[in-house]
Amino acid sequence: MIEFRRAQASDLPAIVAMLADDPLGAGREDASLPLARDYVDAFNAIDADPNQLLTVAVDDAEVIGTLQITFLAGLSRKGAWRGQIEAVRIASHRRSGGIGRQMIEWAIGECRARGCSLVQLTTDRSRADAHRFYEDLGFTGSHLGYKKTL
Repeated sequence: MIEFRRAQASDLPAIVAMLADDPLGAGREDASLPLARDYVDAFNAIDADPNQLLTVAVDDAEVIGTLQITFLAGLSRKGAWRGQIEAVRIASHRRSGGIGRQMIEWAIGECRARGCSLVQLTTDRSRADAHRFYEDLGFTGSHLGYKKTL
């Protein structure tokens, strides 16, 4: 049975490995051990922030998925809270088995429990399969996003 829980420091190598295990992540992540200190520092900052929830999916003690939810307060929509889902990854040997759907449904439930009235996410334009996946879950491609590397 798959369990969803807050990530622990001991999960960090598995999380980074999943982030690196796709065409986009392969060029921007470094899963070599020991992990770069920046990953540890980022994990500590996320873990200490009450509006961040870094989550893992675990099956029989193996970390097989991850995602991060950021809870955002805002003045728009009458002061509504939003849940921003990011960095959704499933271990390559477990993809296409429904785990991603379970994770997103779980994340939506966490957003509801925190009083969010909107759940949003971004996905790279090149991820056509991900676009279909999120649309099947009821998400709408309503906005155009921009990023600038610093």
